[in-house]
Amino acid sequence: MLLEKLRKEVCDLHAKLSENNLVAWTSGNLSGRDPETNLVVIKPSGVKFEDLTPDKMVVVNINGEMVEGDYKASSDTASHCYIYRQMPHIYGIVHTHSRYATAFAVVGQAIPCLTTAMGDEFGGPIPCGGFALIGGEEIGQLVVDTLVDSRSPSCLLQSHGVFATGTSAEKAVKAAIMTEDNAAIVWTAMQLGTPLTISPTDIDKLYDRYQNVYGQ
Repeated sequence: MLLEKLRKEVCDLHAKLSENNLVAWTSGNLSGRDPETNLVVIKPSGVKFEDLTPDKMVVVNINGEMVEGDYKASSDTASHCYIYRQMPHIYGIVHTHSRYATAFAVVGQAIPCLTTAMGDEFGGPIPCGGFALIGGEEIGQLVVDTLVDSRSPSCLLQSHGVFATGTSAEKAVKAAIMTEDNAAIVWTAMQLGTPLTISPTDIDKLYDRYQNVYGQ
């Protein structure tokens, strides 16, 4: 079986999406790209998260063509692979319809950077791109176009949901979790009144500290 370690990692990380209430039923998916072979491990289409096992993961090449697997690959496979081809530093992609973030997507609105946690993680607002139908590369094209001028690892797509990227599959999951957490905070604050803002200069300082100094 190809890429056993990556298959297990991608399978296990799908459980994090459920644990953090980012997905419902079979919606959403996660993929990881192997840096040595450039092959992609992705969720099988329409399989419930609790039924996923490493051997059910699907392996495709960078163009989305089947390499190994007993199931059909996710309907978002072409878009994941487009993103990998256009953003070679990316090795993990997560797609969710998480509730609060998708609410912003439904009205075509970016999530404004109103918390220090957003400044740390995203370096500004989480942008919202346009609309595309599922099945081809069009969604991937929108994600790349939306992220090209942003420091954010994730974006929203109009009327659809969240696409989060990372230099590993785990970091993409983290970005998806933080996107939803901050979307919930911002939405709640908007119900209480007019949220206070953080200056662009302070956002830059927060981002630089978190990316270059924070942690071990």
